[in-house]
Amino acid sequence: MTIQILHYEFLGPIKLSEWGPPMEEVVYVLMAREKDSFKIIHVDESEKTEEKDFFTKKDKFKCWISHAGSENNLYLAILPMWGSDKDDRKRVVRNTITRYKPVCNQEK
Repeated sequence: MTIQILHYEFLGPIKLSEWGPPMEEVVYVLMAREKDSFKIIHVDESEKTEEKDFFTKKDKFKCWISHAGSENNLYLAILPMWGSDKDDRKRVVRNTITRYKPVCNQEK
């Protein structure tokens, strides 16, 4: 399954609880399900992770839960960008934040 965000085809969305490592060179989007749609609440990028608790130990995890209502309502979509560098991924993150203004990217 894929979801289009900007002009990119992201894999997902899947429940965050169903995600499992590894993950390399991706842009990831956290979303809250709202009836039949998804609201983007956070966007970031990652070089590589093999840690099962990668998302739950993030600083923004509390923000995600607060805006999704529960961990069960958190969804993940990823854009694989194999061979990309950090600047390439950051550009996609910035463009996505500019367009969707995810609440957990706005909070300091």
